[in-house]
Amino acid sequence: MQLGRVEGTVVATIKSEGLEGVRFLIVQPLDKHQRPVGDQVVAADAVHMAGPGELVYVVGSREAAEAMPVRFVPVDHAIVGIVDEVALIG
Repeated sequence: MQLGRVEGTVVATIKSEGLEGVRFLIVQPLDKHQRPVGDQVVAADAVHMAGPGELVYVVGSREAAEAMPVRFVPVDHAIVGIVDEVALIG
């Protein structure tokens, strides 16, 4: 799981079967201090409510495909939660 911030949206007029109605968002991965790390990714919105500016957590690879309403669709990243608060311990 990776923290990330939603930076924008992607418009796709043609999608693979099973991805109809799924939104795609641009997410900037973050470290535990909420600083950008690496390149932005396009993630399918499995929670159906993430939006620009929100702190989210993202899964990748097989877990991303499993998180979608129709399992095993061709996605590399999926948003699986919206983060309310981050508290570092220690």
